[in-house]
Amino acid sequence: MNTIIEQTFAVPYRYQVCFSEGIFDPKNTLLVDLLAKDRKPKVFFVIDSGVSDTHPNLISDIEAYAAAHSESFSLCALPLVVPGGETCKNDLSVYQQIVEATNLFGIDRHSYIAAIGGGAMLDMVGFAAAISHRGIRLIRIPTTVLSQNDSAVGVKNSINSFGKKNFLGTFTPPYAVLNDFNFLKTLDDRDWRSGIAEAIKVALIKDLSFFTWMEEHAVAMANREMEPMKTQIIRCAQMHLDHIAGKDPFEFGSSRPLDFGHWAAHKLEYLSKYRIRHGEAVAIGIALDSTYSFLQGRISEADLMRIIGLIKTLGFDLFAPELAGESLVKGLKEFQEHLGGQLTIMLLEKLGKGIEVHEMDHELVYKAVEMLKNFQQKEILIST
Repeated sequence: MNTIIEQTFAVPYRYQVCFSEGIFDPKNTLLVDLLAKDRKPKVFFVIDSGVSDTHPNLISDIEAYAAAHSESFSLCALPLVVPGGETCKNDLSVYQQIVEATNLFGIDRHSYIAAIGGGAMLDMVGFAAAISHRGIRLIRIPTTVLSQNDSAVGVKNSINSFGKKNFLGTFTPPYAVLNDFNFLKTLDDRDWRSGIAEAIKVALIKDLSFFTWMEEHAVAMANREMEPMKTQIIRCAQMHLDHIAGKDPFEFGSSRPLDFGHWAAHKLEYLSKYRIRHGEAVAIGIALDSTYSFLQGRISEADLMRIIGLIKTLGFDLFAPELAGESLVKGLKEFQEHLGGQLTIMLLEKLGKGIEVHEMDHELVYKAVEMLKNFQQKEILIST
């Protein structure tokens, strides 16, 4: 005789994505208003070393902010500075420092871990927070374009393992996301540009009007004008949030539409030993899958040239030597394994609308790579 007891329940999630400037100015109460909902909680700050190097007064600013609002929250220890970039996701000892700190400083489920840095570092801290005490509340403070308009907004946390990107991870929403536009002013040109690739991605598969807007403002963004960059970040973040609130926020299925261009990007990062940054790899991956879509007759040559033109206007490369050879297509199998189920790749049905496919013609992928190599080597007429 079989006895089966079945339980079904739903857990609502709510978090705010905030945009501001000077969040550690004592007069700016955005952060303290979030923390004041609890009775003087402990907060533990973890800072990307690249951010602390660029902002040498950041730790003293955090301490001054905490002193000015000492009735509302307390720092349980000095901020921990850790490496940023993929280094922190590849070195297991880095996330373990955070787990050890939760034990050493009595950081519990009524405390907060506040992570300040780029997307990779936020992924790593989020993973450490999620597995400590089965989940410590996380406040993300992203400092790059890429993290402000995409990665910090979502519900995923991870580290790399077994030579694969994001092999270990959790789906755990943050408590809140605080975006401070002032951090963007000190980015180098590569990091300024890199995150815009995620906006191209979401525009191409979801919103033609946003893609057209990006074409119109590409030169301004490439020239580091702040106002169009703010507009792009907020709009991109909103579109990512809208998607997360849809049918499958924790990706139980094998479909991941917001990973347009990413199967190749993830493999390209690894093959380049992370010489190519995530946003740069995504731009190349978008160019590759757009070219593949053209070769399949899904989009016109004129549409493809608009995509290639936008990518080039923003200053991205279209090709990298690591694309050549058979190693790239192995990324398709790894992408399938990462998601589970059947292979599901997002391509373009038309500008502003994606379409899912479940197989890729390897010879057509190689042909698309050759086309990108040619695009990279010759000038393309770009209307501005």
